[in-house]
Amino acid sequence: AHPEVLKLRYSIYSASKKWDMALEIANCLHRQLPDDQFGGVHTAVALYRLGRTREAKDFSLALAPRFPKSWLIPYNLACYCAQLGEIEEAQEWFKAAMALEEDIVRRMGIDDPDLEPLWQGMRDTTWKRGG
Repeated sequence: AHPEVLKLRYSIYSASKKWDMALEIANCLHRQLPDDQFGGVHTAVALYRLGRTREAKDFSLALAPRFPKSWLIPYNLACYCAQLGEIEEAQEWFKAAMALEEDIVRRMGIDDPDLEPLWQGMRDTTWKRGG
């Protein structure tokens, strides 16, 4: 299967919330194109959507050093950590994502329900969500 076809299939499965199939496609892409972050990032996303948050985090932690310029990997790690109740680590990953792509991360992060535990945990700190 051609990678572009697999990416399209992943998009279809994820849009229809068929996460088992999305995971299978993302894993295939990750093996087929190890130097393209798409397969790895979406493998972790599918794991997360299947309720396997710890696995998604561990997978992303292994991926992060291979793609140091990607803001999406630390952003997703912030989400996974927030959902696991690891607020300090979530904050560090969110800051790392902001350092790479501040405007996009700020816009996405403000309304992302996956980051809600982070915002709740930082409510009484000097952190400024919109500043």
